[in-house]
Amino acid sequence: MYQTTIKKSVELVGIGLHKGSPVKLRLEPLESGSGIVFYRSDVDVAIPLIPDNVVDTKMATVIGKDGHVISTIEHLLSAVYAYGIDNLKIIVDADEVPVMDGSSASFCMLLDEAELSEQDIPKRIMRIKKEIEVREGEKYVKLSPSPDLKYDFTIKFPHPVINTQEYVLEFTKESYKNEIARARTFGFLHEVQYLRSKGLALGGSLENAIVLDEKKILNPEGLRFDNEFVRHKILDAIGDMSLIGMNFIGNYEALAGSHDLNHKLTLELLKSPENYEVVELVGAKTAELEKAYA
Repeated sequence: MYQTTIKKSVELVGIGLHKGSPVKLRLEPLESGSGIVFYRSDVDVAIPLIPDNVVDTKMATVIGKDGHVISTIEHLLSAVYAYGIDNLKIIVDADEVPVMDGSSASFCMLLDEAELSEQDIPKRIMRIKKEIEVREGEKYVKLSPSPDLKYDFTIKFPHPVINTQEYVLEFTKESYKNEIARARTFGFLHEVQYLRSKGLALGGSLENAIVLDEKKILNPEGLRFDNEFVRHKILDAIGDMSLIGMNFIGNYEALAGSHDLNHKLTLELLKSPENYEVVELVGAKTAELEKAYA
């Protein structure tokens, strides 16, 4: 199994969640061994996708370099990661990735349009060797060794529509597209009002998020899944875990996980080479590992 990029450049325009202005997103192929690189065309700054470039995780995963940032990268990265893409240039002309409909479905369609291209060096994945956990009170995120890849997420919200939800994704590209990609981000009306008073979430609407008041969902079309909330948390986690620099094999588990806890988990994982091994997907012995990213 070899590294992949995209066959052709593709682009779209969407609204930025925080500033509410149009953002042009363009994806371009990159040569093997390059990794995922973001580029701000408006300020001529390239930002490689590495944990050291994460500058904020309060409301989204934000990367930055030389004082320039790109926010809300996790939905796009979730799709890129699920498609097993190793090398890609992501170009935006503003400081955030367009939010589209609040899920990663639009990005999946964009990648389908671009098509994947196999490259000339073996794909490398990370196999989790030891259990690693980051905990803050009751909340935790955890990685553990496994012969396959699963995401097991539980959320708890004191809201009558959400309450406690758990979902387990047995990861493949197809299961991601069918079970996760369409799940939208969500927020509470009082939070949206507060953010807008601070000049944030200006692009947020019922077109790109599930919005709840104290008792109900405000979106007239309702939910796409009964448990869309926890499915979106898995979507976020997949995007956040892309910061380790390659796909991985192991189990991810979370209780009330967040962008911040996910970032701390990637740092904890990469802290010691005893926690993982990097495997080149060549030969019959790696056939089982290849299944998730075929």
